[in-house]
Amino acid sequence: MRITGSIILAMATVFAATPSSAQTYDPRYPVCMKVYSGSLGGGEWIDCSYTTLPQCHATASGRAAMCEINPYYANALTPPDQVYRRRYRPHY
Repeated sequence: MRITGSIILAMATVFAATPSSAQTYDPRYPVCMKVYSGSLGGGEWIDCSYTTLPQCHATASGRAAMCEINPYYANALTPPDQVYRRRYRPHY
């Protein structure tokens, strides 16, 4: 019974000590570049360090990459609430 308890405690310690995954997108920059690696190069990764789309496109040129707008950008302007009102025609 002690061995089972020790194993469970050791496993809990290992799983608690592993780092958790961070947010993929950096909220400080409005544009991100998603880079796709080849089959031997690993996987894909996202670099959110660009302030404009042309800057990102220049860096992504010639690479297996694409630029996208950062959905978690902190200073993004949210669209105003659009209230759809029925417009009535005036009766003359």
